[in-house]
Amino acid sequence: MEQSLNSFKVAILVADGFEQVEMTCPRKVLNQKGATTHLISPNKNAVRGWSHLDWGEKHNVDVPLTLARADYYDALLLPGGVLGLNALRMNYRAVEFVKHFFTSGKPVAAICHGPQILIDADVVLGRVLTSYASIKNDLENAGARWVDQEVVTDNGLITSRTTDDLSAFTNSMIKEFNMELHH
Repeated sequence: MEQSLNSFKVAILVADGFEQVEMTCPRKVLNQKGATTHLISPNKNAVRGWSHLDWGEKHNVDVPLTLARADYYDALLLPGGVLGLNALRMNYRAVEFVKHFFTSGKPVAAICHGPQILIDADVVLGRVLTSYASIKNDLENAGARWVDQEVVTDNGLITSRTTDDLSAFTNSMIKEFNMELHH
């Protein structure tokens, strides 16, 4: 029988221009499994997604990044979207927030351009992962071993390439979060 994620708290870190479906799909499944999810952003009230080739919907920010505490959460979800990731990578607080999950040994799920911020957090050295193909060299230059697979799990880090991999990504994320909750 599949275990629920009741009492499991997941931070979802985004900035304007995040890939909308890479947040909404995994978040919906997490919520259905009983997890508590909080949309965290440098924005205070709302954050705007990106949908294919244009701006997407606005989403309410649950916790502004200035108030977010990484130790409150059990796991982190990093949707892709080049615009959003560029903004997060330039934000010291966002980088430190991400780094805390690794230093605490908590699972992190990152899809598409999501792994980019892991370079700035200095946590990819020696890790096996995947991402959107355009950031392969950046990740390898930071010491990661990049592989072209729909989903890769390496010691609590779950990564996928694109929205085409969302199903495998979400399934692996749920499995990894369940292991974290029940170990």
